[in-house]
Amino acid sequence: MQDDFLEPIYDEIAPLNSSSKNILKSSEIKITGSAKLSMDEGSHDDVNIFIKKDANDNISEIKFICSCGKTKAIILDYSDG
Repeated sequence: MQDDFLEPIYDEIAPLNSSSKNILKSSEIKITGSAKLSMDEGSHDDVNIFIKKDANDNISEIKFICSCGKTKAIILDYSDG
């Protein structure tokens, strides 16, 4: 029952080499980490807020997406360096 409320964890991927293709084969990508994605469902005047967390529930990115298509992101780095 407790598993019903856990956020799903998604694999983050990146291409092995830079290419301008729209479709990549599984042999052309690598898994770079994992993340939890959630969307804030509040009323924010046509702005969707996506929150990206790592597997330890640390927020790594907050992305604001306007209905007009513009996007702004805040990327959080917890490293000491």
